[in-house]
Amino acid sequence: MKYLKYILGTFAMLVMVFLLIGVVKPQLTYEYDIMVDKPLAESWAVSQDEEKMSEWLEGFQKIEPISGTPGEVGSVSDVYFMDDGQEMVIRETITDIKPNQSISMLFTSDFMDMDYKLVMEAVDGKTKISSNTNCKGNGMVSKSLVALMGGFIKGQEETNLMNLKNTIEGNSKDYFAIIN
Repeated sequence: MKYLKYILGTFAMLVMVFLLIGVVKPQLTYEYDIMVDKPLAESWAVSQDEEKMSEWLEGFQKIEPISGTPGEVGSVSDVYFMDDGQEMVIRETITDIKPNQSISMLFTSDFMDMDYKLVMEAVDGKTKISSNTNCKGNGMVSKSLVALMGGFIKGQEETNLMNLKNTIEGNSKDYFAIIN
Protein backbone atom coordinates (compact mmCIF):
# COMPACT_ATOMS: atom_id res chain seq x y z
CA MET A 1 0.00 0.00 0.00
CA LYS A 2 2.92 2.31 0.79
CA TYR A 3 4.30 1.83 -2.76
CA LEU A 4 0.91 2.63 -4.27
CA LYS A 5 0.89 5.98 -2.42
CA TYR A 6 4.38 6.78 -3.77
CA ILE A 7 3.38 5.81 -7.29
CA LEU A 8 0.18 7.86 -7.17
CA GLY A 9 2.03 10.79 -5.59
CA THR A 10 4.71 10.68 -8.27
CA PHE A 11 2.09 10.42 -11.00
CA ALA A 12 0.15 13.40 -9.55
CA MET A 13 3.37 15.43 -9.37
CA LEU A 14 4.21 14.62 -13.02
CA VAL A 15 0.71 15.69 -14.12
CA MET A 16 1.05 18.94 -12.19
CA VAL A 17 4.48 19.64 -13.72
CA PHE A 18 3.10 18.85 -17.19
CA LEU A 19 0.18 21.29 -16.72
CA LEU A 20 2.48 23.91 -15.20
CA ILE A 21 4.57 23.88 -18.38
CA GLY A 22 1.49 25.15 -20.27
CA VAL A 23 0.95 27.89 -17.69
CA VAL A 24 4.57 29.06 -17.81
CA LYS A 25 4.84 28.89 -21.62
CA PRO A 26 1.28 29.13 -23.01
CA GLN A 27 2.37 30.03 -26.54
CA LEU A 28 5.14 29.35 -29.00
CA THR A 29 6.54 32.05 -31.29
CA TYR A 30 9.13 31.48 -33.99
CA GLU A 31 10.46 32.89 -37.26
CA TYR A 32 12.17 31.36 -40.26
CA ASP A 33 13.79 32.89 -43.40
CA ILE A 34 14.95 31.42 -46.70
CA MET A 35 16.31 32.80 -49.98
CA VAL A 36 14.82 31.58 -53.25
CA ASP A 37 16.63 31.88 -56.56
CA LYS A 38 13.56 33.12 -58.46
CA PRO A 39 11.97 36.56 -58.86
CA LEU A 40 9.39 37.80 -56.37
CA ALA A 41 6.34 37.67 -58.67
CA GLU A 42 6.95 34.02 -59.57
CA SER A 43 7.69 33.07 -55.96
CA TRP A 44 4.42 34.67 -54.85
CA ALA A 45 2.44 33.00 -57.66
CA VAL A 46 3.79 29.54 -56.81
CA SER A 47 3.12 29.98 -53.08
CA GLN A 48 -0.52 30.91 -53.79
CA ASP A 49 -1.13 28.17 -56.39
CA GLU A 50 -3.39 25.53 -54.83
CA GLU A 51 -2.22 22.98 -57.41
CA LYS A 52 1.34 23.31 -56.05
CA MET A 53 0.52 23.22 -52.32
CA SER A 54 0.84 19.45 -52.02
CA GLU A 55 4.44 19.82 -53.23
CA TRP A 56 5.45 21.91 -50.24
CA LEU A 57 2.88 21.33 -47.48
CA GLU A 58 3.27 17.81 -46.13
CA GLY A 59 -0.01 15.87 -46.23
CA PHE A 60 -1.94 18.66 -48.00
CA GLN A 61 -5.11 17.36 -49.70
CA LYS A 62 -7.37 20.29 -50.61
CA ILE A 63 -8.83 23.65 -49.66
CA GLU A 64 -12.59 23.97 -49.34
CA PRO A 65 -13.95 27.56 -49.32
CA ILE A 66 -16.45 28.24 -46.52
CA SER A 67 -17.20 31.97 -46.86
CA GLY A 68 -15.91 35.10 -48.56
CA THR A 69 -13.92 35.34 -51.77
CA PRO A 70 -10.96 32.92 -51.76
CA GLY A 71 -7.63 34.71 -51.56
CA GLU A 72 -9.12 37.89 -50.10
CA VAL A 73 -9.18 39.32 -46.58
CA GLY A 74 -11.94 37.74 -44.53
CA SER A 75 -12.21 34.59 -46.61
CA VAL A 76 -12.60 31.41 -44.58
CA SER A 77 -11.62 27.95 -45.84
CA ASP A 78 -11.16 24.47 -44.46
CA VAL A 79 -7.73 23.06 -45.30
CA TYR A 80 -7.51 19.26 -45.37
CA PHE A 81 -4.38 17.28 -44.52
CA MET A 82 -3.62 13.58 -44.14
CA ASP A 83 -1.43 12.73 -41.17
CA ASP A 84 -0.57 9.06 -40.57
CA GLY A 85 -3.73 7.98 -42.38
CA GLN A 86 -5.94 10.35 -40.38
CA GLU A 87 -7.71 13.28 -42.00
CA MET A 88 -7.11 16.59 -40.25
CA VAL A 89 -9.06 19.78 -40.99
CA ILE A 90 -7.75 23.22 -40.11
CA ARG A 91 -9.88 26.34 -40.51
CA GLU A 92 -8.00 29.15 -42.31
CA THR A 93 -9.05 32.80 -42.17
CA ILE A 94 -7.11 35.35 -44.22
CA THR A 95 -6.60 38.38 -41.98
CA ASP A 96 -4.42 40.48 -44.30
CA ILE A 97 -3.02 40.18 -47.80
CA LYS A 98 -0.73 42.39 -49.85
CA PRO A 99 -0.12 40.62 -53.19
CA ASN A 100 3.54 39.98 -53.96
CA GLN A 101 4.37 41.08 -50.43
CA SER A 102 2.64 39.31 -47.53
CA ILE A 103 -0.27 37.22 -46.35
CA SER A 104 -1.46 36.81 -42.76
CA MET A 105 -3.73 33.98 -41.73
CA LEU A 106 -5.31 32.59 -38.61
CA PHE A 107 -5.43 28.79 -38.49
CA THR A 108 -7.76 27.23 -35.94
CA SER A 109 -8.31 23.64 -34.88
CA ASP A 110 -9.53 21.83 -31.78
CA PHE A 111 -5.92 21.50 -30.64
CA MET A 112 -4.45 24.97 -31.22
CA ASP A 113 -4.71 28.36 -32.91
CA MET A 114 -1.89 29.63 -35.10
CA ASP A 115 -1.37 33.23 -36.18
CA TYR A 116 0.83 33.00 -39.29
CA LYS A 117 2.42 35.61 -41.54
CA LEU A 118 4.37 34.91 -44.74
CA VAL A 119 6.40 37.82 -46.14
CA MET A 120 8.21 37.96 -49.49
CA GLU A 121 10.73 40.57 -50.49
CA ALA A 122 12.79 41.05 -53.67
CA VAL A 123 16.56 40.97 -53.06
CA ASP A 124 18.85 41.27 -56.11
CA GLY A 125 16.54 39.32 -58.43
CA LYS A 126 15.91 36.66 -55.81
CA THR A 127 13.20 36.37 -53.17
CA LYS A 128 13.60 36.41 -49.41
CA ILE A 129 10.74 34.50 -47.79
CA SER A 130 10.11 34.98 -44.08
CA SER A 131 7.53 33.38 -41.85
CA ASN A 132 6.44 34.49 -38.41
CA THR A 133 4.26 32.17 -36.36
CA ASN A 134 2.57 32.36 -32.98
CA CYS A 135 0.90 29.13 -31.74
CA LYS A 136 -1.31 28.78 -28.70
CA GLY A 137 -2.92 25.61 -27.40
CA ASN A 138 -6.70 25.55 -26.87
CA GLY A 139 -6.76 24.19 -23.33
CA MET A 140 -4.39 23.33 -20.52
CA VAL A 141 -3.26 20.02 -22.01
CA SER A 142 -2.88 21.54 -25.50
CA LYS A 143 -0.84 24.46 -24.15
CA SER A 144 1.54 22.06 -22.43
CA LEU A 145 1.81 19.89 -25.53
CA VAL A 146 2.53 22.92 -27.76
CA ALA A 147 5.28 23.99 -25.35
CA LEU A 148 6.80 20.49 -25.33
CA MET A 149 6.44 20.00 -29.10
CA GLY A 150 8.04 23.37 -29.95
CA GLY A 151 11.05 21.81 -31.66
CA PHE A 152 8.84 19.57 -33.79
CA ILE A 153 6.50 22.44 -34.75
CA LYS A 154 9.44 24.70 -35.69
CA GLY A 155 11.03 21.85 -37.62
CA GLN A 156 7.83 21.35 -39.61
CA GLU A 157 7.86 25.03 -40.62
CA GLU A 158 11.49 24.75 -41.68
CA THR A 159 10.64 21.66 -43.76
CA ASN A 160 7.62 23.39 -45.34
CA LEU A 161 9.63 26.45 -46.33
CA MET A 162 12.50 24.38 -47.71
CA ASN A 163 9.92 22.43 -49.73
CA LEU A 164 8.42 25.75 -50.90
CA LYS A 165 11.89 26.92 -51.96
CA ASN A 166 12.42 23.70 -53.95
CA THR A 167 8.94 23.97 -55.50
CA ILE A 168 9.51 27.58 -56.56
CA GLU A 169 13.00 26.93 -57.92
CA GLY A 170 11.76 23.86 -59.81
CA ASN A 171 8.70 25.64 -61.19
CA SER A 172 8.14 25.48 -64.94
CA LYS A 173 4.58 26.86 -65.02
CA ASP A 174 4.29 30.27 -66.70
CA TYR A 175 2.02 32.37 -64.50
CA PHE A 176 2.44 35.47 -66.65
CA ALA A 177 1.68 34.24 -70.18
CA ILE A 178 -0.58 36.60 -72.10
CA ILE A 179 -3.68 34.80 -73.33
CA ASN A 180 -5.15 36.15 -76.59
